[in-house]
Amino acid sequence: MDNNKRSVTHRSQVRVRYADTDKMKIVYNGNYLVYFEIGRTELLRACGLPYTELEKSGYLLPVLEVFARYKAPAVYDDLLDIYATYTLERLPTIRIEYVLKRGVEEIVSGYSVHPFVTADGMKPVRPPKIFFDAIEETLRKQGE
Repeated sequence: MDNNKRSVTHRSQVRVRYADTDKMKIVYNGNYLVYFEIGRTELLRACGLPYTELEKSGYLLPVLEVFARYKAPAVYDDLLDIYATYTLERLPTIRIEYVLKRGVEEIVSGYSVHPFVTADGMKPVRPPKIFFDAIEETLRKQGE
């Protein structure tokens, strides 16, 4: 990561439910994308911009691309830390990086890419001022 770039990271937690596991008694691979979503929405909330506020402002964040690298399995009742990181860039899309850990062990890493689109017509738009304002305010508070 470029050391000149500023980023904001938020940690969320999720406990693996029995329903999240597959026949092999490990978390089904697709459920990690749900954990990514938890991390993403909680990151936005921690920045003072809950997803519901984006929607009220007329914006949606569909998933354009997602990637996950599985390093170790999680199982029922594991407590997982979800680290979601956004690095401030003035691009037409945003990219959120994720690291999921069980204690100190990294079990999954990945990212998702999202365009901003209008809620009323799904028209792609640049990230709105309210998004950048929320990120900048969070970065300012982190620097204090």
